[in-house]
Amino acid sequence: MLNRLFALVFLSTWILGACSSSDKEKKETITTNQTPRIAYSVQRSFPHDTKSFTQGFTIHKGKLYESTGQNNSWIGIVNITTGEAEKKITLPSTYFGEGITILNNKIYQLTWQSKLGFVYDLNTFEKIRDFNYATEGWGITHNNEHLIMSDGSDKLYFLDTVNLSLVKSLPVTYEGKVLNQLNELEYIDGFVFANVWQTSSIVKIDISNGKVVGLMDLSDLVSQASMVNPSMDVLNGIAWHAGTKSMLVTGKYWPFIYSLKFKETENL
Repeated sequence: MLNRLFALVFLSTWILGACSSSDKEKKETITTNQTPRIAYSVQRSFPHDTKSFTQGFTIHKGKLYESTGQNNSWIGIVNITTGEAEKKITLPSTYFGEGITILNNKIYQLTWQSKLGFVYDLNTFEKIRDFNYATEGWGITHNNEHLIMSDGSDKLYFLDTVNLSLVKSLPVTYEGKVLNQLNELEYIDGFVFANVWQTSSIVKIDISNGKVVGLMDLSDLVSQASMVNPSMDVLNGIAWHAGTKSMLVTGKYWPFIYSLKFKETENL
């Protein structure tokens, strides 16, 4: 179990420093005037494979699953003590892998611009079927009723879990304005948490109305990871461990996976 493995890893303390950013992807924090900041503490850190261009991150029955993109797109089960993944599915180079989620003993995977997703048997990792969508594919999660996906816009798309057809789309707003670049997603206790691409922020979205009701500022973690691997890319990866009520976060080419706990004063 993942929570048991946590105890095996020693938490290293690192000096925080300024984050280097590229012209392509500015690692900025979303500013807030009204939205509550979600307070958290870093419980421990784990190694992460700096060759992994992380696109999807999820925990199922104590196992951490990761999907990656670029020319070497794969899905694997991550060894939390080493950060290395045992690759179970490798996509042909024609596909750019994106987010994953697990529901009803199936893994659902998106691809970026191919408008094509894949469904695999969780136990055998054999492909069961393909499915199509009309947009790009970025992040995906589920609320047990629907699959929920993002495409880099301000929309969340709700898909039927049987025929994978579009049920509805939900615009997301932040302090009354459209919030674009929603990326990797995780459903937690009635809300969708989303990485916002090119930022060091995670937003908490009320899926009853699409409003952002909380904001996590992870700029310190971005700075810390950048000191160890200056070639790292943006924050991208949220996995919820329900048993320990902890959130694992990482990013593309990041050297660490961080385990976060929400402060007791924060009401999820």
